[in-house]
Amino acid sequence: MQQPEIGRSTATFVPEETLVAVIEMSLSTWLVAGLVPGVDRRPLKKLSPDENDLLLLLDGWRCEAIAAGRTITRVVVAYESGRDGFWLARWLRTRGIEAQVIHASSVAVSRDRRRAKTDRLDTMLLMRVLLGWLRGEAGHCSMVAAPGIDEEDAKRPTRERENLVAERTRIVNRMKATFARLGIWNVNPALRKTAERLDKLRTPEGGMIPANTLAELRRDIVRLRMVEEQIAEIERDRMDRIAQAAPQRSRADGMLRMLSRVVGVGVEMAGLLVQEILLRDLRDRRAVARYAELTGSPDESGARRRKRGLSGAGNARVRKAMVQLAWRFLVFQKESALVKWYRERTADGRARTRMALIVALARKLLIALWRMVKTGEVPQGALVRPDPATA
Repeated sequence: MQQPEIGRSTATFVPEETLVAVIEMSLSTWLVAGLVPGVDRRPLKKLSPDENDLLLLLDGWRCEAIAAGRTITRVVVAYESGRDGFWLARWLRTRGIEAQVIHASSVAVSRDRRRAKTDRLDTMLLMRVLLGWLRGEAGHCSMVAAPGIDEEDAKRPTRERENLVAERTRIVNRMKATFARLGIWNVNPALRKTAERLDKLRTPEGGMIPANTLAELRRDIVRLRMVEEQIAEIERDRMDRIAQAAPQRSRADGMLRMLSRVVGVGVEMAGLLVQEILLRDLRDRRAVARYAELTGSPDESGARRRKRGLSGAGNARVRKAMVQLAWRFLVFQKESALVKWYRERTADGRARTRMALIVALARKLLIALWRMVKTGEVPQGALVRPDPATA
């Protein structure tokens, strides 16, 4: 995959030969703003969410520019990243149109609490930052690398499993709350034998579980078993793919096998890291930490110096996973250099120190794993299982 964020354009921008358009997308309409060479007005057109209508509009604007005596050699279309994903960018590129996806968090907006906000004003803002990016000026906005459909599809098992695990937790917690409301404490809803025990359970008053509540619990148990079966199915499919894949043919499978050899890193965690960050062609360790949302966001003005916690401009899935993995590393990799570094700096036993430095450990660990899959360098002192392929 190419560089995930591009801060400025490297292509020469010729305004007299470039048709520029930005799209403010929503469920019901697309608002398209254009900059047409040779045309004084700034066209603004509302369309139904249809890619063919967009293509007809761009062709019409191209014809206007040609009628005004201009030659269009480049057409640039941009929209903000979000719910609509990257399908439109891929579709436009197959038709010879340069499509860019603007990183939504890279667009600076006014901090005025009562600033006006409409789709028309949003298109003006997008056009302004896009033109600055096209001129090659840094700091206007960043572009997201549009992944291929196969790259997007490879992320689905990990993300689906994440959603199913959250659903399982939600169902179990709801059942626990139901039992607590009735005063029943000695029940674990996650156990399979709970369904058989429902008729035998008694409230502190000595009565049975009320009929409606009992029916609700049975339905929740059915949902829970279905979710657990789906999680198990995803995990079986993943293990089958790993067993069948040839690492020398697949870069992702090679990375996954290498990471899963590290003691404390499971297959699911390795798959998440590979698909979400390690397959990206990130420039250096600083870019790795920034993308994982493991860098700070300082707030400095004059003599004021303060920190506002972690930046929210990265991949939240990677940040959450790396913090969890850092805690696991403390248990499974006690002799590694990273864990010793953490222990030395948290020797005072203060909880705030431990919580702050666990993020630093997560950042260092991610960079170490990134180097491992890039160069084969194992984190210093880390326990690694032997490679089954060479055994």
